[in-house]
Amino acid sequence: MGAVVPEALAAAERLAQVGVPAEVVCVTSPDLLYRAVRARQGHEQAESWVLDQVFRAERATPLVTVLDGHPHTLAFQATVNCVPVSSLGVTRFGQSGSLEDVYRHHGLDADSIVRAALDLTK
Repeated sequence: MGAVVPEALAAAERLAQVGVPAEVVCVTSPDLLYRAVRARQGHEQAESWVLDQVFRAERATPLVTVLDGHPHTLAFQATVNCVPVSSLGVTRFGQSGSLEDVYRHHGLDADSIVRAALDLTK
């Protein structure tokens, strides 16, 4: 899950330089978070405390999710605090090239992350 962390960190640093604070959360288990959301909604039995630890309500802001997999995998996280979301990820498979080129092609590079975050802050 952490493959695009360097791009997310670079984007967060660039956003901070233009006065837009950003936090980076590396989700190691989307399943754990998804089950916690479903439990909070009353749809299944699971612990939901992790949501309060990772997505504290007092720090709720628009959310950009970034994954070198399908963007829907993390899109549900916006429901934790009902915030706007832009979910970036891979929707078509089979491309090849350098990591930088492939990330840019799929919109997973730092430039794309910055653009998505700025679009949400308008």
